[in-house]
Amino acid sequence: MDAQFTDTKFNVIWRPFQLNANAPKGKGVNKMEMYNEKFGKSRMEQMLPQMKETGLSEGIKFSYGGYTGNTFDSHRLIWKAYQDGGIELQDKVVESLFKAYFEEEKSMGESSVLIDCAQRAGMGNTKEFIENEDAGKEETLNELEEYRREYGVTGVPFFIFNDKYSFSGAQSPNEILSIFKKFI
Repeated sequence: MDAQFTDTKFNVIWRPFQLNANAPKGKGVNKMEMYNEKFGKSRMEQMLPQMKETGLSEGIKFSYGGYTGNTFDSHRLIWKAYQDGGIELQDKVVESLFKAYFEEEKSMGESSVLIDCAQRAGMGNTKEFIENEDAGKEETLNELEEYRREYGVTGVPFFIFNDKYSFSGAQSPNEILSIFKKFI
């Protein structure tokens, strides 16, 4: 990290975005089959080793088995975490969800997975919240629409700084640092 930002505190707030809003609820579809269909098998064979190597350098043990389902309920949970405990709890829930999906081959479309992730993050009883499909639904839908309309979000990752500056796509740490220096 650049010395200019050593003492800088960044607040990260996670906002909803669905890569596939039409994905089935529940367990969903085989993750590798979906990736192969979306990106092509040969491209996936090239991408996976690089992603695994990059992940390991950051302490992430990517695993691409398992299933992927509709993520809307996970976004409701992330919204609820912010309401209950602010940025700190929300971040813990997101980290737990990422670990479950990217390392433990669990589907974000399964209620039991979401409840387990919330509990691992230290969130109180969420079973009733997750099972009530209307809880947080309107708020999450409003956020999805707001960020699509206000910032033109069409993919992830998408970054917004100080509610003014935004960019999309995976960026290297140096590229992000140059944006910080330019706008913050």
